[in-house]
Amino acid sequence: METIATEIPDVLLIKPKVFGDSRGFFFESYNQKAFVEKTGAEVNFVQDNHSRSSKNVLRGLHYQIEQAQGKLVRVVSGEIFDVAVDVRKSSPTFGQWVGYLLSAENKQQLWIPAGFAHGFLVVSETAEVLYKATDYYAPQHERSILWNDPDLAIAWPLDSEPILSAKDQAGKPFKDAEVYS
Repeated sequence: METIATEIPDVLLIKPKVFGDSRGFFFESYNQKAFVEKTGAEVNFVQDNHSRSSKNVLRGLHYQIEQAQGKLVRVVSGEIFDVAVDVRKSSPTFGQWVGYLLSAENKQQLWIPAGFAHGFLVVSETAEVLYKATDYYAPQHERSILWNDPDLAIAWPLDSEPILSAKDQAGKPFKDAEVYS
């Protein structure tokens, strides 16, 4: 696997080594030893999550203020625009974001360490997203930042209004969000 630095050094784009022939393809979607060697992140993944969404569904921006989760995100069907926002007050990249197109076709993954809000927009007709998490889901600690917060100015590749959950519609502005120290 190859790791590619992003504009936020702690967030990494991961390209697996894919072996393909006339029968199809094979790749290791996760290998703990290689992950630690390439990312330097010695984490323990405790939960796998799988979502399916339709075009223009926007999920996020979510994080847990306690039991912070690192996430390793990949797409097994379709394509998404995946976003990580630094919500660590002491970080030099606090309030900055990165976004990448992840798809079943490119097989790339995004490593988002704890301390980041995460969200994605489905840009294909449907998409299935899998992500590994470093801590368990704790709804009492979940927070949501407005997807269209003007201070963040995320360049979502929208071609119409996004489809949002009630929770995401009620997200807080970034300036009012509870953040990590």
